[in-house]
Amino acid sequence: MSETGTESRPLVRQLPDPSTASNVRYNPSLETLRELAAHEETTTEFGSPSYVSEYRSRSADRTRNAVDHEFSDGDYELVDEAVDRAGEREMVCVDRLMGRHPEASFCCRLFVPVDHARIALAWANLFEPSDGREPDLFTVQDPDYDGTAIRVLPDEGFTAVLGSDYTGEAKKSFLRLFMYRIKQEGGLGLHAGSKRVRVRDADGDLRTVGQVFMGLSATGKSTLTSHGCWLEEPEHAVMLQDDVCGLLPDGSVAGSEGKGLFIKTIGLDPAEQPELYAAATDESAILENVAVDDGGTVDFDEDRYTANSRAIVQRDELESAADDIDLDRMDQVFFITRNPLMPPVAKLTPEQAAVAFMLGESIETSAGDPSRAGESIRVVGTNPFIIGSEGEEGNVFYDLVSDLDVECYVLNTGYLGEQSVDVGVEESVTILTEVARGTIEWTDDERTGLTVPDSVPGLEIDDYYVPDHVADYDDAVADLRAERREYLSQFDDLRDEIADAVY
Repeated sequence: MSETGTESRPLVRQLPDPSTASNVRYNPSLETLRELAAHEETTTEFGSPSYVSEYRSRSADRTRNAVDHEFSDGDYELVDEAVDRAGEREMVCVDRLMGRHPEASFCCRLFVPVDHARIALAWANLFEPSDGREPDLFTVQDPDYDGTAIRVLPDEGFTAVLGSDYTGEAKKSFLRLFMYRIKQEGGLGLHAGSKRVRVRDADGDLRTVGQVFMGLSATGKSTLTSHGCWLEEPEHAVMLQDDVCGLLPDGSVAGSEGKGLFIKTIGLDPAEQPELYAAATDESAILENVAVDDGGTVDFDEDRYTANSRAIVQRDELESAADDIDLDRMDQVFFITRNPLMPPVAKLTPEQAAVAFMLGESIETSAGDPSRAGESIRVVGTNPFIIGSEGEEGNVFYDLVSDLDVECYVLNTGYLGEQSVDVGVEESVTILTEVARGTIEWTDDERTGLTVPDSVPGLEIDDYYVPDHVADYDDAVADLRAERREYLSQFDDLRDEIADAVY
C-alpha cells in the first residue's frame, strides 16, 4: 500500500542510519531496553516494571498535521529540529511491524533518546519485530525538548513528538498514519476493536460473525472486545484487535497491533475483567502511571498520578486473544456511547449508522482531555486521529457499510436517564451475543424513533425502556435531535441523505 525506501523523502534521508550511526543503539533486545530504563523503574510485586511519566495523556491541542493545518516555517523548523537532535544525541532506534494484512502492513521506526528507553520498551511490546524490510513510517520522540509540539507530515510518513514523554504519543503517531494510508487506498481507518464470534443461531446452526466496536477510550471497548461472552465449545468468541483497525473495500478488517494491548487500568476489576486483570498482573506487563508503593504493591483503584493509568499487556496472556489479528469480514458494527437518552441497543439503517459515525457521542475521558473528563463530547468516528476531511470520512463509511451490507447498531454502555439504570457488562455482553445469534426480536418504536429490541433472550428488556427513566423525555430527545442537526451542519461535504437521517 505504501512506498518503501527513502529515495522520495529528503527529510527521512537526514535521519541517522541506525545500522551505521555511532550514536544509535539499533534494535536492542527487550531485556536491554529494560536495563537502559532501570533508572526510572519501580519493580512491582509481580516482577513487572512500572514507570511514571511527566506527561500522562496525549497533547491533542499541540498536535498539527500538514494535511489539515497550514504549516508555517516554524512548524517545519520543529520537524527539522527533531531530525537534527536525533543525529546529535545518544538514541535508541527500534523497528516494528504494524499489521499483518497483505494490503495493510507497515514497518515502523521509532527514535527516542537512550535516557527515555522506557518509551521504546513499552512501544516495542505492542508490535511484532520487523522482518528486515525498509521502514514506511518514522517517529522521533524527544521528551527533553524545551516546549511541547507534535508535528505530522502524513505524506512523508513522519511524526515529530517534542517535549512529551507519554508512551501513547509514540503509539498513536504510527496508528494515525496507519489509518491515513488505508483511507488513501479506498478503505477507512477505524478507532475500533474487533472480534470473531462463533455461535448457534435460532435454528441451532453454527454461524461465524465478525464484530467491530467503535468507541472512545474508557467506554468499554476493550472490555467488550476481549470478553469471551461466557460461551462454551463449539461456540466461542475471540478478540482480534483492541484499538485500531482498517476496514478495507472487500469488507475485511486489518489489524494493527500484533503483540500487545495498551489498556486503561484505573478501576480494573478482576470480577468483571478477569482476563485483562490477569494480564496486567503478569510479569510480562509494563505499567505506566499506576499507583505502586515503594515495596511494589500495585493499587489499580488509586489515581495517584492520573485517572489515565495504563498497562501494556501481552496478547499471549489473554485466553480470548486469537492468534490472528485480521477479520475476514465485518458483519456487525457497534457504536459505543454513554448518552443517557440512548437505549441499551438500537438497530440502525446505513444512513443512521453514518450519523452515529459522525456524531461519535461519548463521554470525555482522562485519555483525551483530563480537564474535561466526564463531559459529554462528540468526536467524528469516535476517532480523534482523523487526517483529512471529517465529512468525507462519514461519506466513505456510509458507502462501505452500504456496499458491504453491514449490520449497524448503537450500544449504550452507561446509564439510562439520570443514572437510574446502569447498563452493565453482563447486559451488554448478553446483547452482543444475541445479536450475533440473530435471536433478538426488533420493533420500530414510534416514541424513540428507533428500531429497538422487543425481546432479548436472557434479558428483561422492558426494564430498559429509556422514556420510562427520563423526566420530560419527549422534550429532551427533541432537544438532542436539534443539537445533532446543528452539529452535523458544520460538515459542508457530508451528504444530505446522511445529515437528514438524524435520529
